[in-house]
Amino acid sequence: MSDAITHYGQLRELTIDELAYVLLMLDHPISADALAEMERCARPVTVDDLVAIAYVLDTTPAVLLSHIPIDMPEPAGPFATGLPSDVDPTGLRAWIEGETRLDRESRLRGWEERAGRLRVRSAHHEEQLQGAYAELRELGDLAVQEADAPPVQRRQWRIQDGEHALNQAEFAPALTEHRLDNLREGT
Repeated sequence: MSDAITHYGQLRELTIDELAYVLLMLDHPISADALAEMERCARPVTVDDLVAIAYVLDTTPAVLLSHIPIDMPEPAGPFATGLPSDVDPTGLRAWIEGETRLDRESRLRGWEERAGRLRVRSAHHEEQLQGAYAELRELGDLAVQEADAPPVQRRQWRIQDGEHALNQAEFAPALTEHRLDNLREGT
């Protein structure tokens, strides 16, 4: 929640003082100092504060609650206090927004669906990469003799991008399958 206030405040180009002023005008006064303490995790955020801040920042309480800093490392334990360890940011947001439950069967079904989508995405990247290899082979001697030619470079960049995307697309299903196995085993 603390990073969410900072992040969405910056997106809306509001300083802490401006956010405090708008909250005051909405009859929900929170001082700039109190907001700064919330940003530093030095002060708890009440449900009323959450609703008012979300409104001013033109987002929803669910988005603020499930906001994950982009540079946050993967947690070793549960993602959020009191939740099962296999609940990730996507699952947390879906639960907060009422799209899913967090019982074991729902989580298992969610991870199975995600694994299926990731397998399809991986197959798509593989197909795209094979197409780029085929295009480069079709260029034949030009690819060897004119390696600096724009058509050759475009295909080489496409292959490089495709290999990177495929590596990422293969890692995600493996991680998902690992989490799914752990959930099936009950750990």
